[in-house]
Amino acid sequence: MQDDDTTHGPLAGFTVGVTAARRAEELGTLLKRRGAAVLHAPALRIVQLADDSELLAATEELIGHAPDVAVATTAIGFRGWIEAADGWGIGDALLETLRGVELLARGPKVKGAIRAAGLTETWSPGSESMAEVLDRLLAEGVAGRRVALQLHGEPLPGFVESLTAAGAEVVVVPVYRWMPPQDIAPLDRMLDVTAARGLDAITFTSAPAAASFLGRAETRGLLPEILGALRDDVLVACVGPVTALPLQARGIDTLQPERFRLGPLVQLMCAHLPAAARILPVAGHRVEIRGHAVLVDDELRAVPPAGMALLHALARRPGWVVARADLLRALPGSGSDEHAVETAMARLRSALGVPRLIQTVVKRGYRLALDPSADTKYGR
Repeated sequence: MQDDDTTHGPLAGFTVGVTAARRAEELGTLLKRRGAAVLHAPALRIVQLADDSELLAATEELIGHAPDVAVATTAIGFRGWIEAADGWGIGDALLETLRGVELLARGPKVKGAIRAAGLTETWSPGSESMAEVLDRLLAEGVAGRRVALQLHGEPLPGFVESLTAAGAEVVVVPVYRWMPPQDIAPLDRMLDVTAARGLDAITFTSAPAAASFLGRAETRGLLPEILGALRDDVLVACVGPVTALPLQARGIDTLQPERFRLGPLVQLMCAHLPAAARILPVAGHRVEIRGHAVLVDDELRAVPPAGMALLHALARRPGWVVARADLLRALPGSGSDEHAVETAMARLRSALGVPRLIQTVVKRGYRLALDPSADTKYGR
């Protein structure tokens, strides 16, 4: 018998969606090591613009007319910019240009990329927020100054417009763009699973990914169902406040770690998901109901989706008889034959390994055999 969360993992029995395009494997591995089942569907893809005339033109313009300030927003983007310039034979000229300007880095990863290129950043915000970068620039005063902005991959209209309104000349550097995934099928499947409440949590590591996820839901006519699921049943975890903005704009609450990294993001989920599990004393056993599995006396038991649907319906009224008709409505794709309830119930009992956890009440339905001594320490 397994005896604690360190054996089966704090996320065992939970299904977590990963929408990242890059570092998805790293995030998925962190989640799996803690027991989670992972569903991956990139919500976008990164298109490099190393051969793009727009990037070349912007780079040559900056070399010919150096900016006063340069803002680097992403490590992969900054490295890609330098590599592209090297490929065009103007890498040294670009580095020399950047060496003489006020160089702002959005966060520590970008600082690392800047220093790897032999440069030194002037300043970097502790929050890794572009809003803080904007506040600093506006406080310094940008009237008459030339600002080079390496884009995230999507336009930053609020940022650019604020600088322009304050009198700056802004030159955007489009190093890469976010595009829809080449194969949209995995994302559509994740949307279907989310709408059906088949995920316990979903993770976002960039604002464009969150926007793409919601945008695809809207295109397919699923947005109301997706928003309902994310607001009520699916925990939404974002790597930081910038990533969360498209979701919060739709009224979705998000979890965010204090340190905007994948490790702290996973640790936060390890704390919150198990805390939301339903724990009940049933027939002398401790039963913890998780997303797609159940801990019976700390032994992890995988349960089929139909069985989990029945168990959740019973757990909503622990100890009370739930009619077969009500249980039938709880089954995925429920029809009109109550025999489906009996079949799913038999499989549920088998999966739990302790048949007497669920009692049959003749001609009425089923109920969880809640211990008479159950007190308020059990529950959510």
